[in-house]
Amino acid sequence: MVVQQYRDGGGARAARALAVAGVIAVTAGCVGAGGGSGGGSGGDGGGGSHASGQRAVAAERPLDTLDRAADVLAEAGGAEARTSMETAAGGTRVTIRGRGTYDFRTQTGRLKVVLPTDAAGADDHRPITELLAPGALYMKNRGAGVPDDKWVRIDTTTLKDGNLLTGGVTDPTAAAELLRDAGDVTYVGKSELAGVRVHHYRGVADLNRAARAASPQSRGALSAAAKGFSRDAVPFDAYLDDEGRLRKVRHRFTFATEGQEATEVTVVSTLLLYGFGAPVTVTLPDEGDIYTGEIRQG
Repeated sequence: MVVQQYRDGGGARAARALAVAGVIAVTAGCVGAGGGSGGGSGGDGGGGSHASGQRAVAAERPLDTLDRAADVLAEAGGAEARTSMETAAGGTRVTIRGRGTYDFRTQTGRLKVVLPTDAAGADDHRPITELLAPGALYMKNRGAGVPDDKWVRIDTTTLKDGNLLTGGVTDPTAAAELLRDAGDVTYVGKSELAGVRVHHYRGVADLNRAARAASPQSRGALSAAAKGFSRDAVPFDAYLDDEGRLRKVRHRFTFATEGQEATEVTVVSTLLLYGFGAPVTVTLPDEGDIYTGEIRQG
């Protein structure tokens, strides 16, 4: 189980949360190295780079540019998002994909997450609806004993990964906040992503430093991740447009499994952002709509 890869060997809450998301219900021992990226990103309602008002992204120090990535997204407001999370083991590659909208001002979003057959443990399953909010993750249609009309709520500050992996989607704000105070940052060069010019940066995020530099709303979850992961270093590739908006980021989270056959595991999480300015409406469930019973694994 993925939960066993954290420093303290896991805990009931983390195990339950990971089971709900379906991440640990992958084929037995499904932990390994993955290197895939997410799907296409689509167009940008804002028109991509502009002739005037551009930020001199490439001309700045890479660390300064990445330190501001989360702040620039907060200024941009809403955006459409696509995500992927990939692991591989024993020649089997498993990818969990998501798609929806996210508002960086309120740090709330709504995503549909599709689990592959092996991850769901069934031939037929519905997409999981996930609502993201500061300090909380809500999931619907998980099954495994949860009534169809109920939501599961998880306090992300109690998770051993701070919701960087639990829901099968890295929280978009957390993904951007992880770029703060990164190390070994280099500017790779310019490229094009879905018709938009982007600037490619490569570096290594540090969970502890990122948690200390994060905004107050993100600090709790990232601090939990800094304590929970076996490694603080998270290599990444980030792509920002001319206005400094994060368009794509790929993180490589590495764990050390426990037990007699201990090995290292890599989970590759990719976030794609486009359609900036998109309206985002997120209504969190009432207390009566939240399931409080036992959640079966699988």
